[in-house]
Amino acid sequence: MGHRLSRIYTRTGDDGSTGLGDGSRTGKDALRVAAYGTVDEANSAIGLVLAAPLPDDVRALLTGLQHRLFDLGGELCIPGHAAIEDADVVELEAQLDRYNGTLPPLQDFVLPGGGEAAARCHLARTVVRRAERETVALSRAESVRPQALRYLNRLSDLLFVLARVLARADGHGEVLWRHGERA
Repeated sequence: MGHRLSRIYTRTGDDGSTGLGDGSRTGKDALRVAAYGTVDEANSAIGLVLAAPLPDDVRALLTGLQHRLFDLGGELCIPGHAAIEDADVVELEAQLDRYNGTLPPLQDFVLPGGGEAAARCHLARTVVRRAERETVALSRAESVRPQALRYLNRLSDLLFVLARVLARADGHGEVLWRHGERA
């Protein structure tokens, strides 16, 4: 592939603009930049989950998800580019079914927590939800493929399920919300 970045600073963004993947420039506060920037943030949050002790299967799954999120960021950075396909959404659904099938049905809301890995996974879930909201906002102004939106929606669901799995695997168990409880 060769060297893609020979210099990290270019000074071209000093005026508040940034380059898109197609070579065009836009404001750093543009909806498109917010969407792919938050996808990047979600990828970093998953990296934070990966820094915790994890079961090997969850580690492999999360690493694969990071690669797909990088692809999604590219799709959002290059107007008209397609990287996420229906098969990617179907794969998330299969993983959701696999991991959710090992869990008891929910009777209450789950609070973020349940051990370090689970709490990190909950944080990643909320960042993915924000990426989804920002991608929806972008889709109201510019063309966004529906696969990208579906992928983010399923990914946040999968991260919720994985947080439940990790809370149980870590021995902490899930932290359930109790209505009206005060500190």
